Amino acid sequence: MKFQSANERNIETIPVGELGIIALQSCETLGRKINAHIVQWRQEREHEHSESPLLRTYSKSSYLVDTSIPRFGTGEAKGVINDTVRGADLYILVDVCNYSLTYRMFKYVNRMSPDDHFQDLKRIIAAVGGKARRINVIMPFLYESRQHKRDGRESLDCALALQELVKMGVDNIITFDAHDPRVQNAIPLHGFETVQPVYQFVKGLFRAAPDLKVDPEHLMIISPDEGAAGRAIYMANVLGVDMGMFYKRRDYAHIVNGRNPIVAHEFLGSDLGGKDVVILDDMISSGDSMLDVARGLKSREAGRIFICSTFGLFTNGLEKFDRAYEQGLFYAMLTTNLVYQTPELLQKPYYTGCDMSKYIALLIDTLNHDGSVSDLLNPTDRINHFLSKHRN
Repeated sequence: MKFQSANERNIETIPVGELGIIALQSCETLGRKINAHIVQWRQEREHEHSESPLLRTYSKSSYLVDTSIPRFGTGEAKGVINDTVRGADLYILVDVCNYSLTYRMFKYVNRMSPDDHFQDLKRIIAAVGGKARRINVIMPFLYESRQHKRDGRESLDCALALQELVKMGVDNIITFDAHDPRVQNAIPLHGFETVQPVYQFVKGLFRAAPDLKVDPEHLMIISPDEGAAGRAIYMANVLGVDMGMFYKRRDYAHIVNGRNPIVAHEFLGSDLGGKDVVILDDMISSGDSMLDVARGLKSREAGRIFICSTFGLFTNGLEKFDRAYEQGLFYAMLTTNLVYQTPELLQKPYYTGCDMSKYIALLIDTLNHDGSVSDLLNPTDRINHFLSKHRN
């Protein structure tokens, strides 16, 4: 099967508006990579309407819009846009999990929280002042996505955040591996896409283990809990292998750190003896559950264990993963660069990064032309094509 390259996809249609990419400070590194891909593609592209005055700013040396968010001594801030955005098709990138950034408040230094990043996003949207043709927000880790449903008398933070963005004029929201995609029901009349990085994980697995065998006798996909079963089923079906699942047995009589503690991980699935296994989940937070699952798999005589997670948050540090790797509990760990990655993580011998910048650039380039992204959101053909090339 022949796939369209980036230059073949968008040569016939006029863009919605002049492309502008706003990479907030939390997403600067990823934003520069995305910008570099699009600059290269559009300089090489022979567009069908290249002589049209509508394309006079089509090929540029950079699509990044200069912005800043200065803060006052009290910790208050304002959003400032230093370039023109009138009539532009804007794509605003924000990483709400980037805890490496700080700001001064009175005489203290504060680390930026997800709330601070979300406020900065709103400040930049407000600074646009309705002048843009279209505003698209790319928020890889969806703000407050773990507070997506109501159990008792509590807030629905994710739904409220989405509604607030669309009321401010945001047309499309693009996120990755949303904790529960049904949260889009809060904004049913606006664009909402949740993207799965399965294709990038498949490529990353072969970088981590070139000898990996993709067949039911040698490989199995594992969901660490019932909530992650959907993405594990998809990956298992695409690869043509079996899928197993753990479910978390909790102690509902007690609450620890706001949650019912896990008593045990119970396994549902076929025999694991000697098979390589891929544990697939949306995020690694503290990592305790993921490592408990890995221990359960090893006790069932699994072969190599690959940990794949879209968001590597590592809220309690990496020490427990270092010990687990030294004990042979897992073979490799794969996460994306959609959230902040510490220099320490990038140096780990067991770590394989999955770069999402080219994929996001392809999404932005296609959406700017108002093209269909269906084949990008469903990478089945791309995965099959990659596996076919690998086998040959």
